[in-house]
Amino acid sequence: MNIEELEKSLKENKLNSIYFFYGEEQFLLESSVKKIKKIFGQLVEGINYIQIDENNIQEIIPNIETPAFGFEKKLIIIKNTGLLLKDGKKKNVKLAEQREKISNYINNNINYIQETLVIVFIEENADKNDLFKTLEKHGIICNFEKLKLPQLVKRIRAICSAYKVKMDDTVAKYFIECCGTNMQELINEVRKLIEYSGENGEITKESIDMLSTKQIESVIFDLTDNLGKKEIDKSLTTLKNLIYNKEPVQKILITLYNHFKKLYITKLAIEQNRSLTEVLNLKPNQLFLTSKYKMQSGYFSLQELKNIIDEFILLDKNYKKGLIDINIGLEAILCRYCG
Repeated sequence: MNIEELEKSLKENKLNSIYFFYGEEQFLLESSVKKIKKIFGQLVEGINYIQIDENNIQEIIPNIETPAFGFEKKLIIIKNTGLLLKDGKKKNVKLAEQREKISNYINNNINYIQETLVIVFIEENADKNDLFKTLEKHGIICNFEKLKLPQLVKRIRAICSAYKVKMDDTVAKYFIECCGTNMQELINEVRKLIEYSGENGEITKESIDMLSTKQIESVIFDLTDNLGKKEIDKSLTTLKNLIYNKEPVQKILITLYNHFKKLYITKLAIEQNRSLTEVLNLKPNQLFLTSKYKMQSGYFSLQELKNIIDEFILLDKNYKKGLIDINIGLEAILCRYCG
């Protein structure tokens, strides 16, 4: 089941007896767990609500078997136990034994579980081991993958619409490019914009630039645009704003290095007619970046990009030796390539 299907099911107040949630999009995962708790109703810790982690895995089956005295059902949250992860190079025998024991118990007692329990397994990622297959057979498994751009746009616009604030597709995409793809951070940022715009107002690129906290990667794109257009004043202002906002200068250097390295790889990939998605190792929710990398790589020759990368490496080396101030070094590189 995908995220949208799960959310629809929970919106209809439908509860299954077994769930397994995993994936990178932790905000939506935790939101779904909260919805399950809300639908379930009154929770009394130790009676009809049990939490299990890696320290008390052995209590899973005893807690399943113990009735929820005074309540119709019991909710058990089993989080980050490692039961659904790969064992790694050194096989964890005890964990493997528990996994097999729990898997067999669920298979042999599924009717009892369906009548008396709601069990939610949660991990950061998953391995399709025997327990996974058992949960897949009897319950609902949802992989909370990072949302793709169209999904993010739809959700952000829906939030704005709920507060009677307008935000068109183009502006929503710009907002995501500036603030990243983490759903929790996007919600925090869009709330500020909704408050500023007010009911029946509209969120614009200008209000995003004025109020939003842009991710450093987004700011580096802006800086590179200015650099490519030979606008030295804007390039230096963008750099100084990063430093003023207490972004560690070493992090700025590393981010610039990685960015120009990607532009270099993009330039090579275009010449060799290779897929940018593959060579840049972009995730599904980052595909919108391909056009930006392609456009910015056009500002520079292959040799210029190589020279800039080499200069960042040399600056790092000389800075560590105490031969140059890193701020001055960065400004010097920007000035050199705005000439």
